[in-house]
Amino acid sequence: MDFSLSQRTKLALITNFGWLVIWLIGPTLRYRIENWDDYAAAKQEHGRLIFSFWHNQIFAGMFFWRRRRIVVMTSAHFDGEYIARIIHRFGYGTSRGSSTRGGIRAVLDLSKRLAKGVDVAFTIDGPKGPVYQAKPGPIWLSRKTGIPIFPFHFEPRHAWKLRSWDGLRIPKPFSSVVLKIGKPFVVPPDGQEEEWLDRLQTEMDRLRQEGEQHWATERRRSSHRYRTN
Repeated sequence: MDFSLSQRTKLALITNFGWLVIWLIGPTLRYRIENWDDYAAAKQEHGRLIFSFWHNQIFAGMFFWRRRRIVVMTSAHFDGEYIARIIHRFGYGTSRGSSTRGGIRAVLDLSKRLAKGVDVAFTIDGPKGPVYQAKPGPIWLSRKTGIPIFPFHFEPRHAWKLRSWDGLRIPKPFSSVVLKIGKPFVVPPDGQEEEWLDRLQTEMDRLRQEGEQHWATERRRSSHRYRTN
C-alpha cells in the first residue's frame, strides 16, 4: 500500500504512541475473568477459535490476548494500517479486508489460517460501524470451517471514552477490567446467515449489558457501604 510522506509520518507517530500507551497502561490492569472454562474446553476440543468482540474494546483485548499468534481481520483503509502496525508489535498477525472492501478475500485467508491451527479474530462491528451491530464475517467463517465462534466482551471499570465512531474505551491505569466469556458455538454448513447472525448479536449484547451491569452493581454496593459506615 502506497502512502504519501505526510501519511507515513502520521502512521509512525500513531503507531509509536499507541504502542507506548498500551505498554504503559496494560500491565497495570487487573482482569476479572468469568467462564474461562468455556474458552478452555472449546480450545481443547477444536484447537483454534474464531474470536469475536466489539471494536471499542480493542485496547483491553489487544493486551490481554497478546503473543498468541492470533490473526486479526483489519480494515484495508488507512486507519486499518496503523491498527495493523500496532497489533503486530503485540504478537498478532493480520488479514486485510472489511465488510465493504476485500472482505471475501480476507475471509478465505482466515480460513487458511485456521487450517494451519491459528486462532483468528474479528472486531465484529468494524471497521466503521454502526457501533454494536454485528457483521456476518464470523458466521461465514464458522459455516465454512466448522470452527466455533468465541464471543467475549471486556468492560473496564474506569476508562476514557474517545470521540470516535465506536467510542473507543481506553482503560485508566490500574483499573479493573471484567472479561465476560460467552458460550462458543459452531454454525452448521446449512445454517441460515440471518438466524445465526441474530444469535451472535444477542449473545454479544448480553455480554456487554452484563459487563456494564457488573460495575454498576459494584458502584451501588460501594456507595451503600460508604453511607452505612
